[in-house]
Amino acid sequence: MRRVITIGREFGSGGRELARRLAEGLGIEYYDRAIVREIAKRTELEEGYVDSVLEKASLSKFPITEGRTFYDLNDPVFDMRQSIYLTQTNIIKEMAERSDCVIVGRCAEHILKDYDPLKIFVYASLESRLKRCRERGPEEEDLTDKELLKKIKGIDKRRAKFYKGFTGDDWGDRRNYDLLINTSFRDIKSIIPPLINYIEESAKVYFKAD
Repeated sequence: MRRVITIGREFGSGGRELARRLAEGLGIEYYDRAIVREIAKRTELEEGYVDSVLEKASLSKFPITEGRTFYDLNDPVFDMRQSIYLTQTNIIKEMAERSDCVIVGRCAEHILKDYDPLKIFVYASLESRLKRCRERGPEEEDLTDKELLKKIKGIDKRRAKFYKGFTGDDWGDRRNYDLLINTSFRDIKSIIPPLINYIEESAKVYFKAD
């Protein structure tokens, strides 16, 4: 029985840590930055450039689907953007087909909708996210609370715009997920054991048999 789990998350909610610990606890693959590295390898582009396209590309051309091509003659870099997005889609599908896995972000729950993944969204209060960013952020980052909150909200806004452009749905909308997890002022490690129990008990409901 294939187990594919996708994790959407608000910035600073601890969603990436939750995904990594969940994969470790289940003994399955964890995919996050590996997706960007593989895109860069296949397209022969720098990882930094791939990141910039995935975060800041024009959204007016979406949604991009396999088998269709959308062209904007006024946008000379559109072909490169399309190549990156389609490469990402193919990589995520290949990862899901290869083995049981946890995949972080990148609209994976939409890309893998035909694979019936368990779709999780991780969120937290702004106060909790601010605290977590303070504790986990780089030491050299010297931002005021106001500046850090602006950064948190800005990253969430970009994720929401990207998600809307790619999928046509609203990022974080509970109707797009099977499970919402509030990590406000919670130790991520304490969430993993009950989450694993939930997944194991729900396996026949959420995971399609091979």
